[in-house]
Amino acid sequence: MVKNIRSLIILIVAIAILPLIFKSDSFHNVLVLLLIFATLGEAWNIITGFAGQTSFGHAAFFGIGAYASSVLFYRFNISPWIGMFVGAIFAAGVAAIISYPCFRLKDSYFAIATLAVAEIIKQLFVSWDFVEGATGISLPIVDDSLWHMQFNSSKLPYLYLALGLFAIVIFICNFIENSKIGFYLKAIRESHEVAESIGINTTNYKTYAMVISAALSAFAGTLYAQYILYIDPFMLFTLDMSIKIVLLTVLGGIGNIYGPIIGAAILIPLSETTRIVLGGTGSGIDLMIFGVLVILVACFQPKGIIGLVQKIVNNIKKQKVGEGKVETNS
Repeated sequence: MVKNIRSLIILIVAIAILPLIFKSDSFHNVLVLLLIFATLGEAWNIITGFAGQTSFGHAAFFGIGAYASSVLFYRFNISPWIGMFVGAIFAAGVAAIISYPCFRLKDSYFAIATLAVAEIIKQLFVSWDFVEGATGISLPIVDDSLWHMQFNSSKLPYLYLALGLFAIVIFICNFIENSKIGFYLKAIRESHEVAESIGINTTNYKTYAMVISAALSAFAGTLYAQYILYIDPFMLFTLDMSIKIVLLTVLGGIGNIYGPIIGAAILIPLSETTRIVLGGTGSGIDLMIFGVLVILVACFQPKGIIGLVQKIVNNIKKQKVGEGKVETNS
């Protein structure tokens, strides 16, 4: 565990140094989005990678976080920092409410249920006048301020806020993975029946995972809303958003804390490149290319890119051990 923490610290420090070397706004923009989506992937990994419960509705929690902070700031001039925690509480509450009926379902039925919940929440926000319905919310522009989480003169503050959030979330995930709850969740992932037979309350622990995952997704939603300064239900609660979260984690390596950052490091630059190069004519091209990559990885290495890396490292170690034995014998 200590070795893992050291690796995480090195990763975070390396990311923190990158924007000081590459100073273009476009690179900083990609890095901000990469960190936000990597954070979402880490949050999703808790319920799916650790607990084995595939969710296609995490866009709902992401959107709740974005809307909670945006509405409070837009209507009442309340700091997004306060809105961030309000959004996390609301998202966690929704997750707790839907967990009981949804966790009575298994496998694909659970995945479909989470997708349906996200669509219901989307339609509620589309019809809700208090949150400006389908029109969406354009956040008021204010002077650069950490309290208001707005920085119009530079993207660097957003970048380091995104990095800070990512660091907090990845350390939470690392703690969960190596704690008692993490071992219980992995037991549930491997066999629901066996987990119950050894005394694990599967419903409770899956609910804990869903609540934590939802709250962390909502945090990312607040930062995303403050970064782009405009939100509407069709950009936050869509299946496209949920699928992005799923795909980047699956490609990088589901159930591994490094998986989402690897997947996001491929998907986000790909999305931004196709958007810039192809403009409006290239809508969805990034997901097509990314989908092909996921299919190839799923066929040849189900554990994702991180699994491929681990396999290569293990083969190198075996070769070194073999060479050492040959030298000893000779």
